[in-house]
Amino acid sequence: MRSKWKYIWSFMLCLLIGLGIYSSVASKETSEPSKGTITFADAGWDSLLVHNEIAGFIVENGYHYNFEVTNGSSAATFTGLRTGEIDVYMELWFNNLKEPYLEALEAGEVVELGTNFTTDMQGFFVPTFVIEGDPENGIEPMAPDLKTAEDLKKYPELFQDPADPSKGRIVGGHSGSVAQEIMSQKVQTYGLDEYYNYFSPGSAGATSASIEKAFKNFEPWVGYYWSPTWILSKYDMTLLIEPEYELETWNENYGTAFPENQIYIVSHKDLPQRAPEITEFLENYQTTNELTGEALLYMQENNASAKEAAEWWLSEHQDLWSKWVPSDVAEKVSSAL
Repeated sequence: MRSKWKYIWSFMLCLLIGLGIYSSVASKETSEPSKGTITFADAGWDSLLVHNEIAGFIVENGYHYNFEVTNGSSAATFTGLRTGEIDVYMELWFNNLKEPYLEALEAGEVVELGTNFTTDMQGFFVPTFVIEGDPENGIEPMAPDLKTAEDLKKYPELFQDPADPSKGRIVGGHSGSVAQEIMSQKVQTYGLDEYYNYFSPGSAGATSASIEKAFKNFEPWVGYYWSPTWILSKYDMTLLIEPEYELETWNENYGTAFPENQIYIVSHKDLPQRAPEITEFLENYQTTNELTGEALLYMQENNASAKEAAEWWLSEHQDLWSKWVPSDVAEKVSSAL
């Protein structure tokens, strides 16, 4: 009997020692001190928010840096990147910020780390039911020969401005965005300002809400939109044709289709030296239009935050993102999900 209790006490002692060792290791892993803070730019559109959260989750849980965002317009956040108040821009749309971006590169203020994704879907969009109708819902085509931006001159009454019924309304880029200025100039270049008022929503979310309302009520809508977005992942919309992209004309008055846009990941010049492991991770970071759209649609359909959508995306695409980081970092991120 005595030897039996001796055995039991020995076993329990070993178990407690083992648990103590595990607890110590786990505590060490979870309480590893922060190496500093990495600040990301938030210029207000959903895909940028999601990519910030995907990268931020890896930065925090895999590399033990604090993750922060700084909000502002495209111009303000890019200025912050140039001055060092912001460390990382996860979606720098090259053609929308071409001039200041090339200027900053030449001055050595920023570093191009890689291409997040590429898109050629920007411009004047209408719901496809406006052109083709929707037989399942008893909707007849409203503008069956609407194919180009020029064709909009035939239909100002269809896209009537509720604030000024004498003209149509073209919804432009949201306030503070580079697209706001580009689309405003396009409307003038194409002579559409004679037929339409140009309206800039207060945010990208306001634009999305107006499109969702149009689909819900089968109402005509025309305006600026882009991919990747949850709207284009969910709804059938048609990009109106513009003259083929030509650099000289684009630089003069934006009177062509948007060029294919490289969406770069860019850092402040000091990041490679201050956080080389984060720089290497971001150099490996690469997605697609479709992969980004998945996260945005999840965000919308599940009423999820950008952070929740990012964590869902990371869980769904571990085979992809685990190639961006060393195996020990991937293990830490996986454990944190």
